[in-house]
Amino acid sequence: MSIWLPDPAEIKRPAYRSLAQVISAAVASGELRPGDRLPTHRDLAFRLGLSVQTVSRAYEALIRSDVIAGEVGRGTFVKGAAAVEGRPPPYHRIDQDDRIIDCSMLTPVLGPGQAAAMDAVLAGLAGDLPAEVLFSFRPRQALRRHAERALGWLAECGVVVRTDQVLTTNGATPAMTVALATAALPGDTVLTEELGHHTLKSLTRLHGMKLEGLPCDSEGILPEQLEQAARRTGARALFTLPGPTNPRAQMMGPARRAAIVAVARKLDLTIIECDVTGPLNPDRPPPLAALAPERVFYVTTLSKLLMPGLRLGWLVVPEAHLTAAFTRHMVTNWMATPLMAEIASRLIASGEASRLVDWQRRMLQRRNAIAADCLEGLRWRGTGSGMHVWLDLPEGWEEAAFVNSARLRGVAIAPGSAFETGPAPRSSRGVRICLGSPDEESLREALTRISRLARNTPEPDFLTL
Repeated sequence: MSIWLPDPAEIKRPAYRSLAQVISAAVASGELRPGDRLPTHRDLAFRLGLSVQTVSRAYEALIRSDVIAGEVGRGTFVKGAAAVEGRPPPYHRIDQDDRIIDCSMLTPVLGPGQAAAMDAVLAGLAGDLPAEVLFSFRPRQALRRHAERALGWLAECGVVVRTDQVLTTNGATPAMTVALATAALPGDTVLTEELGHHTLKSLTRLHGMKLEGLPCDSEGILPEQLEQAARRTGARALFTLPGPTNPRAQMMGPARRAAIVAVARKLDLTIIECDVTGPLNPDRPPPLAALAPERVFYVTTLSKLLMPGLRLGWLVVPEAHLTAAFTRHMVTNWMATPLMAEIASRLIASGEASRLVDWQRRMLQRRNAIAADCLEGLRWRGTGSGMHVWLDLPEGWEEAAFVNSARLRGVAIAPGSAFETGPAPRSSRGVRICLGSPDEESLREALTRISRLARNTPEPDFLTL
């Protein structure tokens, strides 16, 4: 098989960026396919009249973008965009030495307060660790006290329940898995937003379920579209992100939430409400779980809100599904890690968790203000204290092209396509820009670069991406 070579006439200045764009375009168009071998650095440099350093720089940019991979002793091969079920992930692979400002991963703002809080809890555990945390194999015995302490936290989220309705989990994914397996059966259709949770497509496929994304407006799912789709498909469940973690930063208002609940009651739909940032947004309406506790599974966690290493969350289960949900959790996870649950419950009981949320809210409000300043004049939206903003792309830009161009300019962001839940075309294109990971100075620099890029006409090499 012959080795692919670009046309030297396509290479503009700066040459490394142009070469990376040409190769990306060839991959996107299918001219280059996964597994195809690229020329060596030295051979390509000779054929294009470039320096070996220029070719190496272009290849390194493409390796960081997961487009190609270098194999020692074999060469450089097309990898294609990394994907989950045919979609690129919303985050980028960032190596420690990369000069990339990472705005692709949804994370909280990190600071010394989180480390100090964890140090204090761990010091307390050293001299006062309950025996059941270490020695019990029985979920209810090991975790009942932790579920009781979680009631106050859930009340801050707007959900008032009994202890026996609270299932402690190792984060959102186990909670989502249990809720899906309880709310629907293999072969059933699950409805959701047209841009939704990036792991939902894989989770529903794992359970043999069908997933259908629904058209949305600025508040999320349209009630009439929900009713039509539920009648047409016979769907049993709706999975929704009604709060600030929705990719488009859409906050579902009180009236819309009431309308969604009315449709669910009318058609006997079970709702899975994913609310991983809980009480972060001060202006949030009551959760769907507060409006229809008889049919809403409510998912919330601490890792997105307090610190990534605190892998703990809760699933609030409607009374009619208690036995089924707890059984499904036991056969898939047995129980949440008791030691992690103990750490979380102590942070909550001491008030430290609430203090960390207050600090997180203030930091994110500052970062949202930076976004408002840098993106002024562009079409974007956020919730004022959320962990990300959504930027609608100007005419002429495609999502993959914009994300790739931003990456070549040192900023990692997420394309809307990473969150697509079905094949139906969307009315608009955009990117998610996360605000939590960089420091404020780096964030302003990243947003400035993105703003400049969005205000420019796409370069010819990007039009086919």
